[in-house]
Amino acid sequence: MGDDRLTYVIDTNVLVDYPDIIQLNGSKMIPEEPTIDLDGAHLVIPTAVIRELSSFKKERSERGASARIILKGLGITEENKKTMCESYELESPISIAHGRQLLSILPVHADFKNALPFRPSEDDMDGQIILAALTVSFLRAGIAIDGTAKPESFANLSHEGIVLLTNDYGLAIRARERGIATSRYGYKYPEPYTGRRDLVVPQELFELFYNGRRVEREEFEALMPGERKLVANEFIIMSLEDESQYPRDFDPNCNPYFLNIGRYDQREDAILPLRYANRFPVALYNPGQAIYAEALMTKEISAVICTGPAGSGKTYMATIYGYEACKAGEYIGITMIPCEDHCNIGALPGDLTDKMDPDIQIVKNALRNYLLSENPKFRKELENLKKINATPGKSKKKFEDDDEDVPSKRSLKERLKDCVDLTWDNWFSSIPVQKARGRDFSHEIALYDEFQDQTIAQADTLLKRIGIDGKIIVAGDLEQMRAPYLDRMNNGLVYASQLLYDDPMVAQVHFNEDEVIRHPIVRMIALRQKAKSTKG
Repeated sequence: MGDDRLTYVIDTNVLVDYPDIIQLNGSKMIPEEPTIDLDGAHLVIPTAVIRELSSFKKERSERGASARIILKGLGITEENKKTMCESYELESPISIAHGRQLLSILPVHADFKNALPFRPSEDDMDGQIILAALTVSFLRAGIAIDGTAKPESFANLSHEGIVLLTNDYGLAIRARERGIATSRYGYKYPEPYTGRRDLVVPQELFELFYNGRRVEREEFEALMPGERKLVANEFIIMSLEDESQYPRDFDPNCNPYFLNIGRYDQREDAILPLRYANRFPVALYNPGQAIYAEALMTKEISAVICTGPAGSGKTYMATIYGYEACKAGEYIGITMIPCEDHCNIGALPGDLTDKMDPDIQIVKNALRNYLLSENPKFRKELENLKKINATPGKSKKKFEDDDEDVPSKRSLKERLKDCVDLTWDNWFSSIPVQKARGRDFSHEIALYDEFQDQTIAQADTLLKRIGIDGKIIVAGDLEQMRAPYLDRMNNGLVYASQLLYDDPMVAQVHFNEDEVIRHPIVRMIALRQKAKSTKG
């Protein structure tokens, strides 16, 4: 090869998710800030990757679109292979990125694996990509790749200077077993924006806000010199350094109106007190819930992005808000879109409602809990059941004599389920995420759940589905990544947060680990996960 540049062998998933990694001369694509600087590198695409892209190109999906873009740019199709390297020697790469990189398409010699103990089949695409990386090592060392090399000639072969770029953990493990270094590839993003700022403020500022006055931006900046600029719909949680300075009636842990929290309204250019949190249908137990309630109920906010650990109330509060808003005539309904891959949903039994049932149980569970606590009839019946269990020696028959509002022959759970199903049918619907991409959610609420499992391209499409007088709620947890190839910094949730940053129509909310309310064990898990990720 005669080239001491770093050589990066590129896996299919990296090309599909980040097609701008290949900067052909004249390309109009502008790459984001990458996690790996490829300037001066020699990029190698195995022909196995080209075959895999060719199998994707007819798909009507983001993956198919990316495959078509890449193949068109390279001028290669399965029917008309036009290699940019005339031999197996990588001696004729093309210059790309205006001379800053070299690019080669590398075919693997049919007999190459005969010289190796590693002999993957032609259908083993991951194995073929590893063979391509090993081929580069042989070429760098001047060892024959036609299968004639003797084992002793490459017994101490070094793979230094060769890196396989892949976001597939399985392929990475297999490659490292063969001595090939691997690295993930993506874009660098700042730490996710939380939409809230906890500040220790001067007593003058605290009293100014606490006593019911709005705080103008100029006042805030004068009293908080050096503090970064306010962001549209950012929530400011104010506290005092000296607890003795708080007003006598102030208690940050139980104040029902959260009088120390304000929202920066960019239109009014002032920090305003929370106006709607005290009207939320259910009790609010912490600042995160107060902030979320305010964001949901503020009419001028058309999109809410909510992040945080399981059990903090992201889906529950969105469900209850949507239900009550629809009953009040503000929207015609709520569409819940579970952001998971349902490519094989057609193979499941039943109609679309049956197929989506496992995914919508989280919303139905929220409705059940809400109705059980807020519906007087159900609440009283639950209290009676607790009395029966708490009173030794007193039978259900005796309670029937004492109180006419006792459980009927049908269990409370059964009747509650009927009520939940009726509520769902009246106001709610659910569709697979693939079907949402052609929808226009006008006059209704769209709830995107588990948004961290969306790619950047998928998230971009979904965010554009909001319609006239509609509202979108995006929820997710960066600690629960399930989609392959995605990580904490490269996913739809972080992309949405950065894209919609500092927009007066958008509010962002983040629940802290100590704001989990589901169960003490869930809170403990969230805190330990946070500690583990911080150490990592």
